[in-house]
Order: sequence, then C-alpha cells, then structure tokens
Amino acid sequence: MNIILIGMPGSGKSTVGVILAKSLGVDFIDTDLIIQRREKRLLQDIIDSEGIDAFLDKESDAVLNSSFDNAVIATGGSVILREKSMEHLKQNGKVIFLDVPVDVLENRLNNIKTRGIAAEKGESVANIYNKRVALYKKFADITLNAGSLSCEQTVNLICDYLKNDY
Repeated sequence: MNIILIGMPGSGKSTVGVILAKSLGVDFIDTDLIIQRREKRLLQDIIDSEGIDAFLDKESDAVLNSSFDNAVIATGGSVILREKSMEHLKQNGKVIFLDVPVDVLENRLNNIKTRGIAAEKGESVANIYNKRVALYKKFADITLNAGSLSCEQTVNLICDYLKNDY
C-alpha cells in the first residue's frame, strides 16, 4: 500500500513525505526527482524549453512507467492534471491532499519563477490553486487542512488516519 501526497507546490508534500516515510519505515519517492533524473535537467528547464503540455506529458509518463510498492510518494503539484496518472497512483494507494491556504503558499513560494511549476507565465498562486483545487479534492481519499500544522502534526494526523482506516 502506498501513501500518495498531492497538493500545491509549497504545500509540504516532500518535507512531510520524508518524515512520514521514516515514521512508517517505508521508501520515500518524489516524482519530480524521477522526472529530473530521466530528463537529466531541471523541471523549469523542461517547461521553459518545451512548454507546459510537454512537461505534463513527461510527468504522466514518469508516473505511469514507475511501479511503487509500500512507499510514500510526493507528487508534483500538477500530477492531478492527467487523469491516467492519478488512476495509476490510486490503484495501490491512499491519496492525501495537503490543502494549504493561498496566503500561506504565497509566503512559502518565493521561487515560483524557477521552481518548475506547470503554470502560465505571470500566473498567480491564487489562479493556480483555483484551477486545481477541485481536482485535488476529486482524487483525494482524505483532505487535510495543513496550512497551520507543523510537519510533525501533519505526519501524526496521517498516521492516525492510516491506523483508523486499516
């Protein structure tokens, strides 16, 4: 069984994911790092040189051609934009949406232009969130309002959920 973390860039998926994987004694996988390793370049370089659709195709390909077993998986914030990717992830896992308010995300994302976010140039964090939030909720098995929680509190909530769910 996998635990798949979805949410906006800056929502804490990777940070929470590492701590959660250690707590559960399972592997940690970051799909953004899979893409970078496969492409041998940064996410932002892919977006800048090939465009958002090509990046989303590469992200989907990386997810669809990876098998995950008994791991915590931090996905890229745009993974929900390709339904096949989410169907693949959900086959053997629980999807947890780390929902963080826009104002908190804006404070965390001081590198939005270089971070490799699949968004149109000049698009605000609020615009990106508003476009994606319904999809995050659609694919999530649980939504955690994680904006005011520490990483440890978030991990504890996820662990509590997993204990009660199994």
